[in-house]
Parts: sequence; C-alpha cells; structure tokens
Amino acid sequence: MKRDFNDIMNNLKTTVADYKYYTDFDKVFRNVEKYKIELNILNSLIGSRDVETDFINILDNYPNTLKVIPLLLAVRKTEISVVDGRKIEFDFKNRTMKNEMYLKFMRETGLFDLLENNKIKSLEDYITGVEVGLDTNARKNRTGTVMETAVEYFLKQIPNIELHKEMTKTAIKEVYNINLDNLILNTDDKKDAEKKFDFVVKTTNKLYLIETNFYSGSGSKLNETARSFKSLARDIKNIKGVGFIWITDGIGWKSARGNLKETYDIMEHFYTLIDLEEGKLFTVLK
Repeated sequence: MKRDFNDIMNNLKTTVADYKYYTDFDKVFRNVEKYKIELNILNSLIGSRDVETDFINILDNYPNTLKVIPLLLAVRKTEISVVDGRKIEFDFKNRTMKNEMYLKFMRETGLFDLLENNKIKSLEDYITGVEVGLDTNARKNRTGTVMETAVEYFLKQIPNIELHKEMTKTAIKEVYNINLDNLILNTDDKKDAEKKFDFVVKTTNKLYLIETNFYSGSGSKLNETARSFKSLARDIKNIKGVGFIWITDGIGWKSARGNLKETYDIMEHFYTLIDLEEGKLFTVLK
C-alpha cells in the first residue's frame, strides 16, 4: 500500500550530507600540489620592497608562474575579462601582453597589496583556503553522489539480485536483450543516447530501472524532473518485464508539491529514504 502523500511531504529530509560532503580535502590538497612549485617561487614576493620589478623577474625566469595568478583570485580560467574603459582580455596561459598590463592587473586587483604588505605568510596556505572556498561550489553535485551512495547501501542488502550502476540503454540491450530505444529519457537526443540509469536491478522475474535524486532547495529543475519521470513511468509501464523505481527526497520538493503529487499518483514505485529505511525495497525486489 502506498504511503499517504501528505505523510511523504511532512517527512522529507533536510540533508543527506555525510562527513565528506562539506569539503573534499583530498581534492583540495591535490589541486594545491599541482601548483606547489609555482606558489613557492611566488612566495618570494611576500614582503618585497620592489614588488613590480621582482614580479617581472619571476615571469622572465619562471614563465609557468603566470598561470597561477588567476587562482590567487579564486578563478580557475586562464583568461580573465576586465572592463577598464573597454573590455580587456588578460591572458595568463601565455605571456602575450605587455609587462605594464600584467603589473596593472596585479596592482588594481589588490594582489600586490596582498603580497608586498605581508598580509599573508604563505601562498601555499593561502591557495589551500582558496581551494576550500572553490570546493563549496561542488556541493550541489556531491548531493546527488551522496544520495546514490545511500541508495546503493540499501540495494546491496537485498539478496539474489543483479545490481548495476550507471547502465545505458545500449548496455541493457546487450546484457538482458531488452530494447529501450523508444524510451525517451531526455528531449535532447544526444543526452538521451548517453543517459545512464542510476541503478538497474534484475530480479528473478523483472528488470527494474532506478533513478535517484535529492533536492535541498527549490528551483525549476524540480518541476522539470517530476514531469520527466511522470512521462518515463508511463512509457515503462508498456514494456513487458520492466519496472521503474524513483527514489527521491529533500525539502526542496515542498516548492514543487503539485507536480510531484501528479507524478506520485501515477507511479507504482515511488520511494523516499524513509521507505528504504523501513525495508520497502526488500519487498519490491525480492
């Protein structure tokens, strides 16, 4: 028996964050290590009494240090656009501009002030902080990964099933001889061809296609997802021997309650993390 929809909405989780969700320090340290030599060379500018001359000398003798400059401003690109009366494209991949332009950039952005006035003690430590800040932008992607990890944990507890992660329609056809070519997964043909189901589970008598996601915030993406999965669920109903399971959660769904309700009403297998914790998948996938 399906749960009451109001019960689902009242028990959406606020987060699926684990300890690694907030900052991926392994990634941070790897990124810093890539520029360790250049950063140590630029360290000589800290406390410099003639920072402009010293900076140009470093570029002359160690040209690779130029590529690190954008990162000092928390920018990963090697080209930075600035409006100074007109639009100027600063190139930090190749030293194609006059020294005066690079000096002006360093002075006007505040980087020379940061260095010559001893406002930091180590560029390596400084960039570690920058990387931590940049890594917070990846949290949105990590939310999906953490949700998949949580779902995978429950799936692995179920005996006598074949479990696959990120399986394409082509792979499903090759392994199980089930043709899903007419199944529209995305309105973009290219994306549809490359689309992978988060999980595919083969039981003794049925193949289940599983999609997972978690939304902690609102946005148009939620309505789009609900409509897409509503259509997908209807199409899969017409494919013999195939079922569709959608596992989602997150208080973001409160902002898309109407569209979610429409999808929930037509779906046989719609679950949240509470359902998984209560063992619903064991019943479905036995």
